[in-house]
Amino acid sequence: MTTQVLGGAPPARIIRTDRPWLWLARGWQDLLAHKRIALGYGAALTLFGWILSAVMLKAGAAWAVLPATAGFFIMAPLLAAGLYEVSRRRELGQPVGFDAVLAPFRRQGGQLAFMGALLLIVHLAWVRVAGLLFALFFNGGFAVPMEQLPFAMLQSPQFLPFLIVGTGLGFIFAASTFAACAVGIPALVARDISVGEAISLSARTVMAHPRPMILWAGLIVVFTGLGLVPFFLGLVVAMPLIGHASWHAYRDLVEEG
Repeated sequence: MTTQVLGGAPPARIIRTDRPWLWLARGWQDLLAHKRIALGYGAALTLFGWILSAVMLKAGAAWAVLPATAGFFIMAPLLAAGLYEVSRRRELGQPVGFDAVLAPFRRQGGQLAFMGALLLIVHLAWVRVAGLLFALFFNGGFAVPMEQLPFAMLQSPQFLPFLIVGTGLGFIFAASTFAACAVGIPALVARDISVGEAISLSARTVMAHPRPMILWAGLIVVFTGLGLVPFFLGLVVAMPLIGHASWHAYRDLVEEG
């Protein structure tokens, strides 16, 4: 394993394409070592997903459940900041308690809040775009009771082009967020740097390692998608696993000073 310097950023390591599997293995070890914290974290996110879906359904915005769920991929890196801290402390041999999940927000609260605001803007923009797409493809004579909406969409000839365009635009939003956050938010947890520096480091690191990062992004989508399918229940395990593994991705990609 050799090293290279990314334009003034911390040294970045050249890694093998299959390295993300090792990140998952190390993340699983962290999860098992601190099961109560990890599973509690995942359970809290699952509960939040239930509440959000219930609110949208009650407000008659069933169409927004899917894009809002997809938007989870945008916000997830920030939500996992506490898990990065747990893995960081375990790596250093420091004591780990429930207070560890809040430590990054005490230490780098301003920068994490700024990053969160940026991600929230991206998330809201995505939900807005999804709403405009729905209106564009299904506006003409598409008036059905809310409980029949999913089945009516599936039977509509507009569903396939809606799905293709929506997936394409969603990919652009998700890929941009991944490039900015894959290394950026763990770096904010580990270092005293600004959001701009963290995003720059993350983007350059992702571009420097396209193959392993494409595999890593795919694994995140698969594991998180599987977690979302049984009405968010799988997130209890999937979210802490990906969160802990993301810390090890950062440590493997960016050599700590």
